[in-house]
Amino acid sequence: MNGDARLAALRDRAREWGDQFRAAAPELDRDPDAVHRHLDLPGVRHLRTYGTPREYGGRPLRIGPYVFEGTGAVEHVVLLEELARGDAGLTLAAPGPSMSGVLVDKLADPGQRAEYYARIVSEPTWTCFALTEPGHGSDASAMETTLRPGADGRLVLTGRKRYVGNAARAQLAVVFARTGSGPLGVTAVLVDTGCAGWRAEPLDTLGLRGAQLGALTLDDLPVEPERVLGRHLSPVRRGMWACVQVFNRLRPGVAALALGIAGAAHAYVVEQRPAARGTARDRIEELGRRIEATRSLVLRAAAEVDATGAGHLASAAKARACALAEEVTLAACELLAPAARAGHPLLDKLARDARGVEFMEGTRNIQHLNLFPALLSGRATG
Repeated sequence: MNGDARLAALRDRAREWGDQFRAAAPELDRDPDAVHRHLDLPGVRHLRTYGTPREYGGRPLRIGPYVFEGTGAVEHVVLLEELARGDAGLTLAAPGPSMSGVLVDKLADPGQRAEYYARIVSEPTWTCFALTEPGHGSDASAMETTLRPGADGRLVLTGRKRYVGNAARAQLAVVFARTGSGPLGVTAVLVDTGCAGWRAEPLDTLGLRGAQLGALTLDDLPVEPERVLGRHLSPVRRGMWACVQVFNRLRPGVAALALGIAGAAHAYVVEQRPAARGTARDRIEELGRRIEATRSLVLRAAAEVDATGAGHLASAAKARACALAEEVTLAACELLAPAARAGHPLLDKLARDARGVEFMEGTRNIQHLNLFPALLSGRATG
C-alpha cells in the first residue's frame, strides 16, 4: 500500500507538470527552438538533472514523505507517462542526462562521472546518444563509424550518425564507434560537441518535432583516450553489452511515452464527446480499458528491469504500447470525424507523435525478436 501511495504522489505531481507541457506543445511543434523559452517550467527543471547521483550534485525530488532519486525504472515510467500526456515532444527536448546518463552510469570511471555530472548540474546541458547510422540503423554489427589511433597520441573519431535526438542542441554526446571487428570491437566515447570535427544538422520530421532529430558528421574528431567509456572494464562489459543494458532500462520509458500519447488522445475524445452513446461510448470505454491494461504491463516490465535487468518484458511493453498509441490516435480521429485532424490540431499532433515512438529503441519487429527467446524458454509467462 505504501508503494502505491508513493507512486500515486509522483503521478499526481508529474500530471501537474504535464498540464504545463501541454500548454507549450503547439509552440514547440511549430518551432523546436522554442524549448529555450520553457526552461523554467518545473517539469523541465526536474528533467535537467534527473537521475544525477547525490554525490555529483543531484537533488532528489521530495513529495511529502516520499523521496525520488530518479534511478528506478518504475519511477521513470510513471514520470514519463504523465509528462507525455502533456507533450512527448517537450519531454524529449528537455536538457539533461537522458540516454547518455544511463550509459555513463554503466560504464564511466569516477573521473568521467565527475566531469560529466559537473556539466549537467552547472547549467542547462543537452546531451545525445549517437548510435544509429544512415545505412544500418542501430545494427552494431554493420557500424561504420571508427575510432582509431591518431598521430599525436589521441584517438580519431570518423563517421556519420542519423536520427539522433537533440543532436544539434547537444553540448555532450556519447558516440558509438568501432575499434575492431566483432562484438568486442564496439566502444563508446564521451564527446564535447564544441570540438573541431563535429557537425550536427537538424532533420525535418512530422512527429515529435521538439526532439529535433539530427544528422551527425564526425570528421577526424580528436578524442582524448581518457574519454573512452569503460576503458577500465573488460571488453565483454563495455560496448554492445552496455548498449543492450541501456536499451533494457530505457524501453519501458519509451513504452510510457507511447502510453502517455494514447492517454492524451483518449482524454481528448472523452472531453470532446462527453455525451457519446451506443457503439461510440463502448469504443471509448474499451480504449480506456486497453490503456489501463497496457499500463500494468509497462509497470511490470519496469519492475522486472529494476529487479533483474532482464529486458524481455520491456520489449513486450514497448511493442504493445507503441501499437496502442497508433490505434488510439486513429480511433480518436474516427470518433471525432469528419476532418478531425484539420479541426483538432492537438489530436493531429498526437497522431503524428504516436508514429514517432515506434522508431525509438527498436521497431516492433525487433522487440518481437527480443521477446521470442523468453517465450520459447518459458521465462515470459502470464
